[in-house]
Amino acid sequence: MGKRTLLGFDFGASSGRAMLGEFDGETLSIRELHRFPNEPVMLGNTLVWDFPRLYREILNAFEKAKKEGVRIDACGIDTWGVDFGLIDKKGRLMSLPVHYRDSRTEGMMEKACEIMPREEIFAHTGLAFNSFNTLYQLLAMRFDRDIALENADKLLFMPDLFAYFLTGEAATEYTIASTSQMTDPGTRDWDRELLDRMGIPFAPLTDIQSAGTLRGRLKKELGFGDIPLIAVGSHDTASAVAAVPASGDSFAYISSGTWSLLGTETKEPMRTPLVLKANYTNEGGVCGTVRLLRNIMGLWIIQECKREWDRQGDTEDYGEIMLLAEKAPSFVSVIDVDDNRFLTPGNMPEKIRDYCRETGQKVPETKGEIARIVYEGLALKYRWGVEQMEEHLLGRRIDVVHVVGGGCKNTMLNRLTAQAIGKSVITEPSEGTAIGNLLVQAMALGDISGLKELRQVSARSFPTREWLPSETERSMWDDAYGRLLRLMEG
Repeated sequence: MGKRTLLGFDFGASSGRAMLGEFDGETLSIRELHRFPNEPVMLGNTLVWDFPRLYREILNAFEKAKKEGVRIDACGIDTWGVDFGLIDKKGRLMSLPVHYRDSRTEGMMEKACEIMPREEIFAHTGLAFNSFNTLYQLLAMRFDRDIALENADKLLFMPDLFAYFLTGEAATEYTIASTSQMTDPGTRDWDRELLDRMGIPFAPLTDIQSAGTLRGRLKKELGFGDIPLIAVGSHDTASAVAAVPASGDSFAYISSGTWSLLGTETKEPMRTPLVLKANYTNEGGVCGTVRLLRNIMGLWIIQECKREWDRQGDTEDYGEIMLLAEKAPSFVSVIDVDDNRFLTPGNMPEKIRDYCRETGQKVPETKGEIARIVYEGLALKYRWGVEQMEEHLLGRRIDVVHVVGGGCKNTMLNRLTAQAIGKSVITEPSEGTAIGNLLVQAMALGDISGLKELRQVSARSFPTREWLPSETERSMWDDAYGRLLRLMEG
């Protein structure tokens, strides 16, 4: 084969990028073509995504490639999960997609469990109970008698929504659909019985396609040429996990960014009571795999701390914040990073102080102390997640933890993670999501045979770094972990 030039759009919860990849059959090289912010907008009382501007940024990236004389062989789009847009019968977007952190889902999970018991919902979907899941967003619209839902012709998740306006083709890629809590992980299709019980209309839902399917070609009127658009692992974590440079099946992964997604890969969904109790989820993976994982709050907490400090006029960058944390004393206090108060924006340093005050711990004063508490809290929660998988879900040992995504650039967090878990931690590639997106495109074009070869290409193309735990710190981490467990029990 000749060299392929691929364009991957990777939308995170705070920024988006267009990444160009060149694949020669052996290795992939990547470069950033275009980057742009992705900030939600409070419109009235509703937090929404600025979809028209984000779509314009996609077109800007194609225009940049065209000006550079780049011939693109394929493109693909991945985004965060659960959020969607509604299309009317004339192909128009009915309203701006609502942000998953919007308050409209408050109380909806409880209402859903009144309609169908929690255990039964899990038996149907295998998905963890998160208040922002699509199921609860749609239930909120149903209870509000929202005319957009009543009159919608199509419901499309964010990557499929972008693809629709680029190609005119409407379909749903499975990995993104699997985040909705409306699919059956066994059949990898919509769960019609669940939707009927919830009173959610089935008609707007489109056919589900597997990752690696040709969705369509860019519309001629866009003026960028006859470029095929591939439905990649459209959920960003699915793309990131596909690019994990692992061999065998005794590994765990952490996709580290605004959220931390910690899990492992299985061949079949696991819908046991223990999986439900641990709030693990069975999301779709590339090539028919299942991502058994758990959402952990992630670097969102640090991002919100920085936002507050910036507002106050203290503008250290993330590297400087990490250095302050390195100099701070260890385990001033311990926090459960998944406490609900940390989910919403607004003066995060004060929320951390409140948590410590309410749990009878030392209240942190400095930026370094606050940041270190967050990094240590993340590492401790990773240990809890790995132990849950080993002892209660898989019944076998996990040998190594791979960390991919932008968060793997945080060397302090990597070191603390190895110490907390007591296992080898392998970091990089930091651009795992974009790499998985691009290599699934190559797979769809017939240049890669499957997931095993895809991971071999990732391992050949991008260097990794290993972090090993030190036995001299083991007792200190064990003590801190015991403190976390007591907080979680409380």
